[in-house]
Amino acid sequence: MAVFLYKAVARDGKMVEDSRDAADENALVAALQSEGFIPIQVVPASSRPFSRLNFRRSSQAKVSQKDLGEFTKQLATLLNAGLPLDRSLALLVELVPEESSLRPIVIKVLDKVRGGSPLSEALESQQGVFSRFYLNMIRAGEAGGGLEGVLERLSEYLERSRELRGTVTTALVYPIILVSMSVLSLFVLLTFVVPQFQEMFASAGKELPVPTQIVVAISEFLQAYWWVILFALAGFFLYMRRQFAEPGRRYVWDRRMLRTPMLGDLITKLEVGSFSRTLGTLLGNGVSLLAALSIVKETLNNRILAEAVEKAAGSLKEGGEMTTPMIESGLFPKMAMQMIQLGEETGSLQEMLNRVAVTYDREIRVTIERLLTLLEPVLIVGLGLLIAGIIISILMAILSVNDLAF
Repeated sequence: MAVFLYKAVARDGKMVEDSRDAADENALVAALQSEGFIPIQVVPASSRPFSRLNFRRSSQAKVSQKDLGEFTKQLATLLNAGLPLDRSLALLVELVPEESSLRPIVIKVLDKVRGGSPLSEALESQQGVFSRFYLNMIRAGEAGGGLEGVLERLSEYLERSRELRGTVTTALVYPIILVSMSVLSLFVLLTFVVPQFQEMFASAGKELPVPTQIVVAISEFLQAYWWVILFALAGFFLYMRRQFAEPGRRYVWDRRMLRTPMLGDLITKLEVGSFSRTLGTLLGNGVSLLAALSIVKETLNNRILAEAVEKAAGSLKEGGEMTTPMIESGLFPKMAMQMIQLGEETGSLQEMLNRVAVTYDREIRVTIERLLTLLEPVLIVGLGLLIAGIIISILMAILSVNDLAF
């Protein structure tokens, strides 16, 4: 048995927050439902050791994908339980922690809904919080009378997207740590270790070996002009940021990245997975294919692939097939295009898109593992060679000094 914290709605509509022993989360949910409660949130007590502490944040803080997913999931649960929209949002105001940046947004949305605005309009008024994809899904749900079902699918979509983003982020942690430690090790060697030998080398009165001269020169430069490197890095960062902010330059860089070995393959798979998942979700909620393509185009990060999707929408407007210009571009994987084309021809496009999304989620994980398998030894060997070079150059100088002494 374990202790779980839970939040649930009682029969009278009041929010209940308490803890209880249970075998697992599912058992507690079933027990609460049998007692007439509507479970909203169930988490292990150990996972929130500081949940009672009230850390204030700025009301302007950006809403995280996790908070947005929780909001969507909880709203779907309340609506499925038969509660009206305004009552569901009022309960969510109580449910969202006071320190959360989402709370003032939910309050504003509730005020709009109580004023007679539809949910999609209330969400759209919170500029920069809800994406065009999210808003169009809500509009489709309102038009079809199935808002709770749309919210459930939105919650699943956000969760899968967050999991994939988490996979990529986690995979990058080790290489980043390895590179950081490598740079730090080299900096310590060149600025603290090498200078210890410089006085001995200077008093020897003999010309040092060329490798040692190079290492000493680098060491002296770092000691005197380390700030230049910091300014250079900051300048490079600002330059690249400006390059990606300008549409024309961003287009050039996106093309270069697609042509980069291995990295281009990973970017393509990420974008194809995102394209398939988003388009399939939109089609499943009644959004027309043409409108869905217009939305999907904006969700893609790579402008080259987004342009290909725009051409697909143009082909569709002219009565052609969506997949034809995408295949002709040669940018998209053949297997994905064949599956989508088959779905388009057989009328099962949504199903095929969902299959492609699942397939490429697995492909992305495999590709990341392969990249790390190659990257880790390259970084380790590279660091070893650099450190070995510095040590050998110092040993060469020491040996030359000893020769002079004899």
